[in-house]
Amino acid sequence: MANTAFTEAKSHYERFGVNVEEAFEKMAQVPISVHCWQGDDITGFEVAQRELSGGIDVTGNYPGKARNGEELRADLDQALALIPGKHRINLHAIYAETNGEDVDRDAIEPKHFEKWVAWAKERGLGLDFNPTVFAHPKAEDGLTLSHPDPEIREFWINHCKASRKIAAYFGEQLGTPSLVNIWVPDGYKDTPSDRLTPRRRLKESLDEIYSESFDESLVLDAVESKLFGIGSEAYVVGSHEFYMSYAQQNQKLCLLDSGHFHPTETISNKLSSLLLFNEKVALHVSRPVRWDSDHVVTFDDELKEIAHEIVRSDALERVSIGLDFFDASINRVAAWTIGTRNTVKALLYALLEPSEHLKSLQEEGNFTERLALLEEFKTYPFGAIWDEYCQRQQVPVKESWLKDIQKYEEDTQSKRV
Repeated sequence: MANTAFTEAKSHYERFGVNVEEAFEKMAQVPISVHCWQGDDITGFEVAQRELSGGIDVTGNYPGKARNGEELRADLDQALALIPGKHRINLHAIYAETNGEDVDRDAIEPKHFEKWVAWAKERGLGLDFNPTVFAHPKAEDGLTLSHPDPEIREFWINHCKASRKIAAYFGEQLGTPSLVNIWVPDGYKDTPSDRLTPRRRLKESLDEIYSESFDESLVLDAVESKLFGIGSEAYVVGSHEFYMSYAQQNQKLCLLDSGHFHPTETISNKLSSLLLFNEKVALHVSRPVRWDSDHVVTFDDELKEIAHEIVRSDALERVSIGLDFFDASINRVAAWTIGTRNTVKALLYALLEPSEHLKSLQEEGNFTERLALLEEFKTYPFGAIWDEYCQRQQVPVKESWLKDIQKYEEDTQSKRV
């Protein structure tokens, strides 16, 4: 029955020259960088546990969160078993495993991530990395790499340098470059009297961090902007304009987070411009609700539009797609599964659009047919195509994956106290 539904659905798309089998092949080659911090509410494994800061918060107290590396990796295994495709894992520096030794962030080393590398190597996964420049005594006043105190700046510079060395270790061991993304919370709550000086200090700090070069086969460097945050409502040092300019001048990736802009801005609208002037672009796909709330990614209009822009620009190999959301009000493995499956789903949905035909209609000025087709394709039988793709990727079809989550929660997560 399902096979019949797929065959019929496929014929609808093929009428417009869409090659469904080719779309499956392309989709299977696209890795999503799945963020580890959804599994433990950005707690990490540091000996000195600290409260979140930098405008970041996680709400909810759903039972069964991961308490250590073994549990977090087991949870990731469960989620990855339910998501079609071969993906990557994105780590923060606070997920170092130091065997009970209190190691400050400027002193972390590759050896503190050996368990992550062994686990990833066994599964054929790539690892990406992020310095954790928040939730620390040296970030309490909301300034880090742009801090007026040179000792505090030096601490965070050394932390970012150590992070890049760890990423190079990942690249060497796993045979795939590790994307290192720098985001810092620096900013002021109220209107500053000097916007330039903190930005000059941030630029100088970044220049020092990147003074050691790594081959792109090992490390890809990215910088991430933000419009505002809790405690930095009036001014953020690392604005979009700052990082876009820095990335352009220094051959770094400009990373766009879908929650880091004004509510009327969308990153889908920025992608084509960045792709025109940059070889690669990086994304953190999230779902902002009124502000940068990092809700679980749903199959909404903006997610689909992001996917369409990537596919229409023939940029599946040029855009590094990562996820960034955290929800402790629902089962955390389910959150990973929902958000990642939706991201894959949106890309496959975009691959089934007859984009060349629609482009030609636009160039011809035939806006009537263009709009009509764009609207009709929204209700084409995509569900049968998605089900077939999941089946071929040997993951559960439709909502049947929920049974796996429920069993995992009963057998494993419910026993965590």
